[in-house]
Amino acid sequence: MIKIDEIVVVEGKYDKIRLSNIVDATILTTDGFKIFKDKAMQELIRRLARERGVLILTDSDGAGFVIRNFLSGFIPPEYVKHAYIPDVAGKERRKSGPSKEGKLGVEGVPDSVIIEALQRAGVMTDKADREAKKRKSISRSDLYEDGLAGVKDSRQRRLKIKERLGLPEHLSTNGLLDVMNLMMSREEYKGLVKELFDAGDNNS
Repeated sequence: MIKIDEIVVVEGKYDKIRLSNIVDATILTTDGFKIFKDKAMQELIRRLARERGVLILTDSDGAGFVIRNFLSGFIPPEYVKHAYIPDVAGKERRKSGPSKEGKLGVEGVPDSVIIEALQRAGVMTDKADREAKKRKSISRSDLYEDGLAGVKDSRQRRLKIKERLGLPEHLSTNGLLDVMNLMMSREEYKGLVKELFDAGDNNS
């Protein structure tokens, strides 16, 4: 079992059951979109965030990102960490058919995928390592410089990065920047950009 100090917020009860087999943590559910009207649960999450921090782990589909963005809107950003599962095609065993977007949610992906998402979120990384990565952080200006923001094909280039890093397509530009800073140093990022685009621009 992986010990996580932060409160973990997932979408539904099956996600909670699934995660309970992997992590030792307090896990709360949003009950899908019910969190939008549940003021008591919002206040509980906000209070616990200030005390222990919150890790948001929702599905990688559009609905999951709507819920993630809603949570991020009422929790102060300094208390929030994000774990993202990649886009994995498939169907949960308990369901008769795939989801609208055909992607597996938290309950359906393998343990290794969840563990990797937790590692990327920084909840399994010691403080010294996180601080070292912050000192060599990738900036918004790096994204502009490397064509990942502000140019015609920025979106396609970001999608290529996300695909290589196993990140969901719905991840925002700011979210991508945050995750990359948890995953790699600025030098490693520059190496990845060079590998993907310097040789590939003529063929893409």
